[in-house]
Amino acid sequence: MRALALAFVLVLAVAASAVAHELTLSAAISMKEAVEQIGRQFVAGHPGTTLRFNFGSSGELQKQIEAGAPVDVFISAASRQMDELQQKDLILPATRRNFARNVLVVIKPADSTIDLVHPGDLLDPRVRRIVIGNPKTVPVGQYAEESLRSAGLWERIQPKLVFAENVRQALDYVARGEVEAGFVYTTDFAARTERVREAFRPGEDTYRPVIYPAAVVKASKYPAVAQAFVEGLLSRDARGVLQRLGFQPSVRTP
Repeated sequence: MRALALAFVLVLAVAASAVAHELTLSAAISMKEAVEQIGRQFVAGHPGTTLRFNFGSSGELQKQIEAGAPVDVFISAASRQMDELQQKDLILPATRRNFARNVLVVIKPADSTIDLVHPGDLLDPRVRRIVIGNPKTVPVGQYAEESLRSAGLWERIQPKLVFAENVRQALDYVARGEVEAGFVYTTDFAARTERVREAFRPGEDTYRPVIYPAAVVKASKYPAVAQAFVEGLLSRDARGVLQRLGFQPSVRTP
């Protein structure tokens, strides 16, 4: 009986250790596939750790953290949201790392017959609707606004704009033919090439660099494990995943 009791206690201990470190990762939805793949690598190397994923626009994820959502790691598609959380003392600055970069692209439905080669072509009367992420909360929309302002088109193009809640929604609008053009990242476009086509790439000097920072949220229950995940984003295996999905390398620190 004592042997059975001991075995039972050991089973309980193993079960408890299996969920001892459950991390919640709030990540920009444009990083979804990459974070999931890197997450599987991380779990394989850290027995007893489980990951929960929360994907959305960086601005909405920022609001959730500000409201006290139980998040361990925040991965943003822009420095702006991370900067604001850092100013509010809601992340651990020493854990912050830049780990990837992206590029803006304008796409159109695969069956579109409208020639879009330059930003000014968006003024063509045949282009009735253009989708961008909502600049209030969606980094891809903020980059799009910067680029359109740089081209002197922002005010003139206002009547055509449709705002999406995140970059994947913008991609879906174009793929379904609900709009004539849309601003997304090159990595999102690459995932849907059978239904959309690249129209043109805005000059990279017309918007801030698309940098992805990650950091441990100050309220994390497992800051050491969370930091290990953030550092893992800079590992050779993680860089391989990011490169395969079309992301470009970035500097190590902000």
